[in-house]
Amino acid sequence: MEHPEDLTRWVAEHTADLTAAGAPPAQLTPSTPPTPFTADPAALSDVRALRRAVRALFAHAVRPAPASPADAHRLPTVDEALAHLGAAAARVPVVPELTWPEAGGPRLTYRPAAPAAPADLLVSVLARAAAAFLAGDDRARLRACHAPRCVRYFLKEHPRQEWCKPSCGNRARVARHQERRQEHHRA
Repeated sequence: MEHPEDLTRWVAEHTADLTAAGAPPAQLTPSTPPTPFTADPAALSDVRALRRAVRALFAHAVRPAPASPADAHRLPTVDEALAHLGAAAARVPVVPELTWPEAGGPRLTYRPAAPAAPADLLVSVLARAAAAFLAGDDRARLRACHAPRCVRYFLKEHPRQEWCKPSCGNRARVARHQERRQEHHRA
C-alpha cells in the first residue's frame, strides 16, 4: 500500500472479514449513520509497521524453509516483531461477548472495552488476527512463495502446491526456462 487511499480501499473490500475478526464495520455515533473508515498517513504507517512485524513472524514460522526473499534481509528480529504485535493488539482492550441466537449455537466475539479511534481498532484487530493465526493449526500450512517478484506468503492447500497463485507458477516456469536457455547459449 503506497497511499492512505489504498488502505481505505482495502478496508472497504475486507469489511466483512474485519467485522468477523472483531472490528466494527464503521465508526458509529448515536445520532449519525455509519461512516466508512478513512485512512490517514498515520494509519497507513501503523499498518505498514504491523505488516513488517507479521512478515518477520511469518518468515520465522516457515523455517526451516526459506522466507520470502523480497524483504527477509530487512525484517525486525522475532523478539522485536513479537513486541510490536503485542503492543498493536493491546492498543484497544477488548472484552468477550457471548451471543446465542435462537436459531444457532453460541458465538464468542470480542468488542472494544471502551470507545477507540478507528485506526487503533483496525491495527488492534489485525494484530489479534495475526496472533491467533500464528498460534493456530493453519500455521503449519504457511509457505513463502518463491516465484520471481512475489512477496506473498500463502496457505498450502495441496501437497504439490509451490506458489501462492497460478500466475506465480507461470512466472517461475518462465524464469527457469530462460535460465536454462541462457546456460545453453553460454556453453
